Amino acid sequence: MADWLKAINSTSPATTRPEAVAAARASALAIVLGVAFGIFGVMRTMSLGTEAMEAMMVENAQGDAAVAGMAGAMASAAVFFSIGMLVVQAIFALVQWLKPNRFIPVLFIALVGLGLVSTVYGLAMAGQMDVPAGLQAPLWLTVISLVVLLIELALHIAGFRGASKLAQLNKAEFPNS
Repeated sequence: MADWLKAINSTSPATTRPEAVAAARASALAIVLGVAFGIFGVMRTMSLGTEAMEAMMVENAQGDAAVAGMAGAMASAAVFFSIGMLVVQAIFALVQWLKPNRFIPVLFIALVGLGLVSTVYGLAMAGQMDVPAGLQAPLWLTVISLVVLLIELALHIAGFRGASKLAQLNKAEFPNS
């Protein structure tokens, strides 16, 4: 347990190969955390959000029958796209767990940073947008998502640190490869 706590600490130096691998795998754990939270989000959207999303699309169509007719398909497509993105994230987690590298943590640091900025921006603009109540996330969900994003960011930083150390160790052991 202490080894994992040291590995996921983004300020703790990894000195051995097992420590570097464990730290690099922290990024995979962060992705799994994001997938689990994403599954919760998809289930919430499927239970409450699709009807409200369709109603908003129909209202914004301003009588255009073609747009109103596509509202259901577009809401369903958004759910399927979200599920597809969760599958892609799960694949990235598996790859990072089995073959730790620096690319995946860097990619997810950027994506988590974008998620943090967009969540904070959404909070700042919440009073200025005309979004139906059914589509607005409750404050408790927004706070939990911010906490999850901050945990993921720390884990991805630890993952990048571990993958970098692992690359240094590989280069030292195999200088010509």
